[in-house]
Order: sequence, then structure tokens, then C-alpha cells
Amino acid sequence: MSEATDEVRKRYDRIAPLYDLLERPMEAKFSQWRDELLQAAEGRVLEVGVGTGKNLEHYPEGVRVTGIDFSPGMIARARERVAQLGLSNVTLMEMDAERMDFDDDSFDTVVTTCVFCSVPLPVRGLEEIRRVCTPEGKVLMLEHVRSKGPILGPAMDFLNPIPLHFYGANINRRTEENLRLAGFKEMEITNLWMDVMKRIVARPK
Repeated sequence: MSEATDEVRKRYDRIAPLYDLLERPMEAKFSQWRDELLQAAEGRVLEVGVGTGKNLEHYPEGVRVTGIDFSPGMIARARERVAQLGLSNVTLMEMDAERMDFDDDSFDTVVTTCVFCSVPLPVRGLEEIRRVCTPEGKVLMLEHVRSKGPILGPAMDFLNPIPLHFYGANINRRTEENLRLAGFKEMEITNLWMDVMKRIVARPK
């Protein structure tokens, strides 16, 4: 794990007990977006950045979910949620998204929700996702990105140091461009809120 990744991991460990509380004001809308996104998950599923496990109850029946996160604090909260929900189809592991311990072509679906704001080397993490997803598989993403608006975009750049130093999240990531740099060529992108919150379906082939 790189020094930068370790620093972000420590920040997420620090806020893990409060993470769900911090997200509560947005949870109603996010819950709807999660449900809509995850209904497309199939087969062997990898969730990168599982966090406190908020997505886990939204997966359709019949899938097998492996959830990874680099934060022990977050994984601990996710394990509590798995126990509370009585989920038997979920395996949780502490792992760095930039260096996954999985063979090539291990998963039919890879999921991320508000994760690539925090991966220190986002292109590296996306390359790993492309590697572990089968050529016929899909990557389902719910991510916030930097606006291309002439006022909002620069404002997000200006404000970015605040969330970055508080808990390690960037609000000005260019995730669409990063996906292309990682080798993804086929993408379906839907704006959910302005041009900031997006649903992305990417194909690794």
C-alpha cells in the first residue's frame, strides 16, 4: 500500500463510526439510485469500496458478492450490517483497490458507488477493475465528478481541499476521462443530478 493510500485509509478509519450519519441527509435519493443501479448486477459480483455496506441489501437474488475496502474501520461496520441483515451471499475482505489479490477475469460484475473520489491513483484502480472483470462482464458505477460548467467546475476545484483533507475524498475527479485512460471504450453515462452525479455502465472488452 502506498503512503498516499495509507493516509486516506487512516482518514476513513477515523470517520467510519460517523460515516452513515454524515450521509444521512442524502440517503433517500442515494438509496433509490443504488437500487436502480444494482438491479443490473449478475453472477459473481465484486464491490470495490464496500464501505459500511449500504449497497448490500440492494443486490438481486442469486448473485454472490465479494466486497473489498482498504479501511478496517469500514469493513468492521460492513460486517455488522451483514450480520444484522443475515446475508449469506456476501464475503468481505480488506484490500487496496489499486492492488487487488484476484486473478484476471474473476468477476462478471464490478460495482463502485462514490469510490473513485477517494482512490489516490484512480486510473490504476480502474485498470485493476478492468483486469478482474471478465471480457463479457460489466462495471456499474455511481460516481460524483467534476462539473464541466464554467462556474461550478472551478468552484469544485477551489473547494476540493476541504473534503480531501477531512476524509480523503476529492469532489473534482474526472472519472469519465480516467475510465478512457484505463482502457474502457464502451460506456453508457447518465446524468442523475446536473452533470455531477452520474450512473456509468462500462464494458471492459
